[in-house]
Amino acid sequence: MAELANCPKCGGVFVKALRSVCEKCAREVETQFDAVYRFIRKRDNRRADINEVVEATEVPKEQIFQFIREGRILVSQFPNLSYPCESCGEDIKEGRLCDACKGNIQSGLEQHESERAFAKRKEAEEKGRVTTYHSMDDRVNRRR
Repeated sequence: MAELANCPKCGGVFVKALRSVCEKCAREVETQFDAVYRFIRKRDNRRADINEVVEATEVPKEQIFQFIREGRILVSQFPNLSYPCESCGEDIKEGRLCDACKGNIQSGLEQHESERAFAKRKEAEEKGRVTTYHSMDDRVNRRR
């Protein structure tokens, strides 16, 4: 349902329905996208890196990164374009994290799982020790 909100770019009030910015800012973003896309579609500019695109179009880097994250610009079609890893900032071509950060997260998860399994085994051993208690009276009474 539509609600009133302030535009995060210009601060103006607008009815927030499909877009997260006001109509004026949305048109500005579309104009920036058209400028970037027209520039990189030219045969001579397909091998341009992000700095060359920023210099030629005067569109901020972060806005170009946003176009890439939204899937509006496909990095696979433009070999020198890349965007930063959300964790360390290294340039990547796909996903949100670089291989090193993915590996760190994966090893952290594996370590957590092994610690959890160890704690469960230790708890099971403790329960096993508690239930194996026998009194001497039972042994003495059995022999009679």
